[in-house]
Amino acid sequence: MHENAPVLEASARAKIGSRYAKRVRESGMLPAILYGHGQDPVAISVDTKKTLEHIHKGEKVYTLKLAGQSKEQTVLLKDVQFDYLGTRVIHADFARVDLTERVRTRVHVRFIGEAIGLKTVGAVLIHPTTEIEIECMVKDLPEHIDLDISGLEVDGEITAADVKLPSSSMKLITDGHASIAHIV
Repeated sequence: MHENAPVLEASARAKIGSRYAKRVRESGMLPAILYGHGQDPVAISVDTKKTLEHIHKGEKVYTLKLAGQSKEQTVLLKDVQFDYLGTRVIHADFARVDLTERVRTRVHVRFIGEAIGLKTVGAVLIHPTTEIEIECMVKDLPEHIDLDISGLEVDGEITAADVKLPSSSMKLITDGHASIAHIV
């Protein structure tokens, strides 16, 4: 599944701090940090446009080519930080991973089908959460999980425990009682 992970080219940053990070952003690069697997953290910068394009598509696993190193690394996007308005990504965190190790991450739940209950006048679909947290191997990490809501009626509810995970090796971390979809 992740053999075709997007490739990000990165370069190490010599100077760290908010003033230097601002300069990196002004040059069209995104400041980031690379950590994990018992190695020292490395301050890096990646191309902002290319990286955000992949992040907006929902990609989580990347192949990272760090300038000056011949070996590519598989990394997992762990976090993104936004500016004070919450509109622009200003920093990213990447963790080194092995494709066979188990990780915890959040996965988007995509609704498919048209709920029966929505044909009732005044009925509204409420979805308090659009992501669930799962534990799985990096190579099995899905881009999203499809949830069929076609059988959902008025006053019906689908909880996290009702979501069918794509693989039996995956484990649901989100509370099973958490509401995913509800028609009122």
